[in-house]
Amino acid sequence: MNAYSRMSIAGVALFITISPTFSAESDFSPKPNEQQLPNAMHSAMTKTPSITVGRENAVLTGQDNRALQAAVDYIAGMGGGVVQITAGRYEMYDSLHLRSNVTVRGVEGKTILHKAEGAVSPLAIDGDFGEEQITLIDPAGFSVGCGVAIRDENAGGFHTTVARITGRSGNTFSINKPLMADCMVSNKARATTVFPVISAYEITNTKIENLIIDGNKDSNIHLNGCRGAGIFFYRAFGTVISGCTVRNYNGDGISFQQSNDVTVLNCTAEDNASLGIHPGSGSQRPTVRKCISRRNGTDGLFLCWRVRHGLFEENQLINNGRFGISIGHKDSDNLLRRNVVRLNHSNGIFFRNESLGMAAHRNRLEANVIEDNATGGEAAGIRIRGQTNDLVFKDNIIRDTRPKELQTQTVGIRIEEKVGRVVLDDNKIEAKTPIDDRRTQKTQ
Repeated sequence: MNAYSRMSIAGVALFITISPTFSAESDFSPKPNEQQLPNAMHSAMTKTPSITVGRENAVLTGQDNRALQAAVDYIAGMGGGVVQITAGRYEMYDSLHLRSNVTVRGVEGKTILHKAEGAVSPLAIDGDFGEEQITLIDPAGFSVGCGVAIRDENAGGFHTTVARITGRSGNTFSINKPLMADCMVSNKARATTVFPVISAYEITNTKIENLIIDGNKDSNIHLNGCRGAGIFFYRAFGTVISGCTVRNYNGDGISFQQSNDVTVLNCTAEDNASLGIHPGSGSQRPTVRKCISRRNGTDGLFLCWRVRHGLFEENQLINNGRFGISIGHKDSDNLLRRNVVRLNHSNGIFFRNESLGMAAHRNRLEANVIEDNATGGEAAGIRIRGQTNDLVFKDNIIRDTRPKELQTQTVGIRIEEKVGRVVLDDNKIEAKTPIDDRRTQKTQ
């Protein structure tokens, strides 16, 4: 065999030896279905950041909001992921401030975030709009890191400032947000260590799961639902609240304001001082499903202003201090179906008194059970007020199942004088007065 032949044979042998290194198993090129994430320059990963936090046996250990916040901030700094809070009770001296793309998950029925006892002090000098400090007559109970709310008798609603104390010099405290209004000593200005137990501002794609919020309402003064609740969202888009319980908060249970595409699923709001569940201030396309709202001070479900295109289904609104469901200012084009509304103090479902431009038009109520309401005195299962138009009521059951001498839901549906077109389709109504239609011109 000549040299040329030997070289050819060797080449063949070499080819056979190295060919397995180019097999399909070692092909690292992108697969056909691999795409980068919408807001990142990489594709989806199978393992993402996570951390445990708890009283013991966790990566981060602690017993109050500081440990929980450290875990949330760490995961947010990694671009998002999961914070797992172990079982136990955690004392909250400030909100747990949520971050975008972070899921906060507790142990079902066993992770409790407890609002610490609140302190109250009058302001010693006026707090001016935009100022980032307050001076208190009595600083006891106020400390650096605590949450605080500042207001006077003219600064309620969104004008209440909810912030965090960042420093102290004698009786003067710095805060991390400017005052939203003038808080005048002459108008009884005061500061209180009240705040949402869980708070979310200006975030997206956040989830909270399986947490119990105990508001400790007997040891805290009231905070209005525009700036606080047991769980409070403001401009928090695409967020999810799942499997959570909010109880005993001196204010609303769950409130989300100016927050589109929020989902509240399998949650309970009970024994709170004001509203149970409060979507509002232009929150579009909310979904509230399979929730329980009971024994709250006012309404079980309160659609505030401009709540539109929402789905509210399979909820239980029971034994609340005013209405089961309240709908009003520009709350249009919502679907409410398969809810149970019972044993509420006044009307089961109440359409508020609004002018034509601001009324709750084109809402559809379907297959709801509205029974045994008006525990505080005679009222209707459904009461429609204002210049409300194009409502549809289909396949609802409206009744009072109590003994006849105890029945106070004496009207099935009350339609007041200014109401426009209402469609009633195959509802089953058992009441002394099934339909009380007070319109001079019937447009049904």
